[in-house]
Amino acid sequence: MNNNIRFELSFKNISQLDNKLNFCKLNNIKNINIPCKGIIKKDLFNSTIKYISKNYNEFNVTYHYSLYHQYSKNKEKSYKDFLDFVKSSQSNNNYEILLVSGSNKKKNFDSVNVLAYLKKEKNFKVKLGISYNPYLKKYYNISSERERLERKISTGLINSIWFQYGTDIKVLQNEVTYIKNVAKEEKFNLFGSLFIPSKQFIARFKFRPWKEVYISEKYLYDLENFFDFTNDLVSFYKNNNITPVIESDFSSSEKLDSVYSFLENER
Repeated sequence: MNNNIRFELSFKNISQLDNKLNFCKLNNIKNINIPCKGIIKKDLFNSTIKYISKNYNEFNVTYHYSLYHQYSKNKEKSYKDFLDFVKSSQSNNNYEILLVSGSNKKKNFDSVNVLAYLKKEKNFKVKLGISYNPYLKKYYNISSERERLERKISTGLINSIWFQYGTDIKVLQNEVTYIKNVAKEEKFNLFGSLFIPSKQFIARFKFRPWKEVYISEKYLYDLENFFDFTNDLVSFYKNNNITPVIESDFSSSEKLDSVYSFLENER
């Protein structure tokens, strides 16, 4: 599994990005994700793509593209910007795009809308990833996630499905089974978010919970329980051919060792 796991990079500027990319090289990390959130958007996001394409094309990169954060003026301009982004990112042969609506969906310009527009494009052959939150119906009373997934898949443009983080494996199992039934003969690459438990992570989440991310209180108030759950989640990912995406900071030898300790049975 360790040869396939992916690492999401967080950074505040190109200098920090460069340091983290060098750390990845030194530690033989090839699969990286570039998010589009916080300050990594617009100019910094676009500069990042150019910088990686010019200096680090040995990486297998997944660029997240947030339609919310990259929105500009109106949906026509924003759609053109996305098409331009697809063309520019193709300078790196080892890349994929994860298309996300963003934390606050734009009216008539979210991932469902954009995929419908793309289906009408001539010669559009890029395969895209889409996100899926298994926990919305049970924990947030949002029942549209399955319908949205089916509409996205029906475009024929989907290559991968990326599961949002959460701490209810029974719910996750139900949704994985559902997706495999919906996919039928199609083979999607599956990815799952993974955080490494720590006191710092718990404190930050308690202080400012992330929108529509479910973490049980029994893990927020007992670090050992959180460790046990994380081991169970890693096993679940392995048994269901889901590639882990490490979203915790890993940019020191100590932190990277902590990541690998949860995966040691797969090394």
